[in-house]
Amino acid sequence: MMKPFREHRGKVAKLERANVDTDQIIPKQFLKSVQRTGFGEGLFFDWRYNDDGTENPDFELNKPRYEGASILFAGNNFGCGSSREHAVWAVLQYGFRVVVAPRKESADGEVNAFADIFRSNGFNNGLLTIELSEGEVAEIFELIEENEGLEATVDLQSQDIVFHTAGEPAYSFEINPTVRQNLLGGKDPIAQTLESEKHISKYEDEKEGKIFSPDSR
Repeated sequence: MMKPFREHRGKVAKLERANVDTDQIIPKQFLKSVQRTGFGEGLFFDWRYNDDGTENPDFELNKPRYEGASILFAGNNFGCGSSREHAVWAVLQYGFRVVVAPRKESADGEVNAFADIFRSNGFNNGLLTIELSEGEVAEIFELIEENEGLEATVDLQSQDIVFHTAGEPAYSFEINPTVRQNLLGGKDPIAQTLESEKHISKYEDEKEGKIFSPDSR
């Protein structure tokens, strides 16, 4: 089972960029490992480091004010590109438990906050992805900029985010009820399948009985 998600309090960081693709989240050179660990150091590698291996001081998450952040606010269409599950592993192993992004509405249609596969991979690994409106995320970007070391509490049961600063501003979010229950219970796809083990075994036994019964010849 994965780690249940009920309530999380942590420092917030912002990555004010849209269309962050999975090749930027975890570059291809880190996909050679057959293990599911050690991907955190590769998160945003090409942005975090210069060509000589030194840390890039201009990259947002390298700023001291965001050290230890566990709640990330980003631009829309986060996690686009390839379907690599490693991208979610890298985000989690770096230390983020929550990623928040805005849906963008325009004359050409709506752009989702997250790429569908990334979002699905996130839920299946215990990463909570939250979609807010473009206006709400713009307000939060300003809030983060104005309050160094800002912390927030994300409560999955009440479905809201509360910022711990003057006035305690809060934002509500929607989430699929089934996904919510699975995250609260820490149930990954394997655990969900095992819940139906008796029904699956019964079906397989009945199917096997029909195949090998004398009447089936």
